[in-house]
Amino acid sequence: MALQLGSEISYHEISQTISSDAKTVDKYIDLLEKAYVAFRLPAFSRNVRNEIKKGKKVYFYDCGIRNAIINNFKPLNSRTDVGALWENYVISERMKSLRYHSIDIDQYFWRTTQQQEIDLIEDDGESLSAYEFKWHKKGNVKFPQTFTENYKVSKTSVITPDNIEDFLLLG
Repeated sequence: MALQLGSEISYHEISQTISSDAKTVDKYIDLLEKAYVAFRLPAFSRNVRNEIKKGKKVYFYDCGIRNAIINNFKPLNSRTDVGALWENYVISERMKSLRYHSIDIDQYFWRTTQQQEIDLIEDDGESLSAYEFKWHKKGNVKFPQTFTENYKVSKTSVITPDNIEDFLLLG
């Protein structure tokens, strides 16, 4: 699970790896959530036929715990998982900041069977905000039209190290 950071996880696949069953994997992840080690981010789906509906991603509240599990403490400039680490860090810190400020927003990721994806969707009950997380901003990031044309999106934003403070409500 720690090696699949930022990707959808399959309880069935993990259960085969650890010689268990999917229900046990679900219980283990539930225990990690209750101990504030990890949390699940569900898939967002309302009406587009090719959306992933039941997928889940698992993130860690502390990337250091994840790095200890996989025994990788290399500097960021020599890592192959820097994008996944950045995504985990931003999502977990955003979640913590929203809770600290008593802001109630539902959070999801979005993906289609054609591999269109948005890292984070926030639903405040009236409109949606869509976010992409990029460690290195390279050119313009385009949000999938499948999403923006089918949903009431009030905001799209790319979060990089340059604008992280505003996103985390620190600015």
